[in-house]
Amino acid sequence: MPVRKRFRIEEAIVGHMPEPDFVGGEIGPNHKEIMDELRAIRAQMANAIRSGGSNTANAAIEESAAREVAEARALLETYRAQIEQCEKLKVELDLIHDAINRTKGEIATLHAKSFNGEEMAKVNGELGAVVGGTEQATQQILEAAEAIDQAASALGKVDSADQQKILSEEIQERVVSIFEACNFQDLTGQRINKVMTTMKFIEHHIVVMMDIWGGVDAIKAHVPPIVDTREGDARLLNGPKAEGDVGHASQDDIDAMFN
Repeated sequence: MPVRKRFRIEEAIVGHMPEPDFVGGEIGPNHKEIMDELRAIRAQMANAIRSGGSNTANAAIEESAAREVAEARALLETYRAQIEQCEKLKVELDLIHDAINRTKGEIATLHAKSFNGEEMAKVNGELGAVVGGTEQATQQILEAAEAIDQAASALGKVDSADQQKILSEEIQERVVSIFEACNFQDLTGQRINKVMTTMKFIEHHIVVMMDIWGGVDAIKAHVPPIVDTREGDARLLNGPKAEGDVGHASQDDIDAMFN
């Protein structure tokens, strides 16, 4: 019976392997198991050869994989920072959107209750009535004062009691006319109060809009410089001086000019 030579590699890897049994010159029933073992040996040898020859390649692959992981982590951190910035930007945009909507509401309220044609016509009408009533009352007072002056002058020149009585009655009528003309003050006050109510309403909503956008101090940064474009006498005339107004000559200034 022939004996198969055993190689040292086989003995080193799988140890002692029994010889196959021959029955009647043929391979016994454990032939399949032996062949499977041989295939396993070949596979182990091939794996050992591959693993032994590719250590450098494996190290390069591991280094490349580590570098790619580090780059992926850095990119992930960058994306996370960008997402945080986008979230902050969204918060700011939401605040601006809310401010715009609130400002639109204030403007709509002003337009509906102050700036539409009917309300502004009322304001203009009230101011026009104030001007007209003041002018009419002033004219009536001046005419009455002139008539009183003339009657008083004539009263000293007549000796007739009847003439004196007539002139005296005329003076009294003119005085009553002056009192009647002074009633314009009450009407003027009522009309101006209506205008002031409208102006206060407008002022309130404008202040609210300024508060929406950060208050008066924030708005001042956007105020353009005020340039007085008036010329000639218009540049010198500033109207009656109110308490605390600047740009007006006081009585002391006028007196100083004559000293």
